Amino acid sequence: MKKLTIIAIMLLTFSVASYADNPSFIDFKKVLNSSKPGAEAQKNLKEKFQQESKKFNQIEEDIRKEETEIISQKKSLSAEDYQKKVKKLRKKVADLQKNKTNSFNGIAKSRNETKQMLLKSIQPIIKKYMEANTIRIVLDKQSVVLGDTTLEITDQIIAIVNKEVSSLKIN
Repeated sequence: MKKLTIIAIMLLTFSVASYADNPSFIDFKKVLNSSKPGAEAQKNLKEKFQQESKKFNQIEEDIRKEETEIISQKKSLSAEDYQKKVKKLRKKVADLQKNKTNSFNGIAKSRNETKQMLLKSIQPIIKKYMEANTIRIVLDKQSVVLGDTTLEITDQIIAIVNKEVSSLKIN
């Protein structure tokens, strides 16, 4: 089964390469991470993640201190008061988990939206580059099984993106 899949991929690659007069490939991951707008967006998202992590770590530390305090008061409190405090603490923990999940999901959503914005801004640049260099097809490097490194246009595209795309708005 694996051999059949590999053969199918090779035939597809060769048929695409034979169709294209001047095929090229690009490493989109490198463009997203190495271009100025992509690197800036990555930096901003990383800072946002670190700020949120720091905030949640502090809240967790406060909850641990409160837990220790409640445990130390167990003998001096009535059973009813102790249960109320435990219940209140559990609610804080549940709220923390919910807020933490929502925050990190929001950051992941912002990352995906930023990636889509950058890809959308890169497409006209690639199209223009293709027309100027009579390239009929550009493949993602991840889809290329084997290829001559002279067909890779990643660095040229990054240079153009750095000139033409100033920055990306991150939500």
